[in-house]
Parts: sequence; C-alpha cells; structure tokens
Amino acid sequence: MDVASIASGLIAARMGEIQLAVAARFARMNADSQASIAKLLDAASQNGQRLANAAAGLGGNVDISA
Repeated sequence: MDVASIASGLIAARMGEIQLAVAARFARMNADSQASIAKLLDAASQNGQRLANAAAGLGGNVDISA
C-alpha cells in the first residue's frame, strides 16, 4: 500500500463520520420540530374548545366592511 491510498482512505472515513454527524443533527431537528407541531396542534385544539362554548350567534352582527 502506498501513502496516497492510506491518506485517501482516512479522508474518506473522516468524511463518512461528518456525514453521519450531520444526518444525526437533522434527525434531532426533525424530532424537535415534530414535538413543536404537536404542541401547536394541542394549543389550537384547546382554543377551539373554548370557542365552542361561546354563545350561539356571538359575533354575528359584526360589521367588517371598511
């Protein structure tokens, strides 16, 4: 084996490590964003339940023409 092929192999191995680290980072970011979306949907559901308890016809006479 010559030095060039050993160096090339080491560089390829290091690039593989970097690619795995980047992929792991993206996977964590994806999991975090999914948790945030779940929290947002839960908050929207809670707010929707509050509005469902509002009196019938509430806001029916609001003039929105401007």
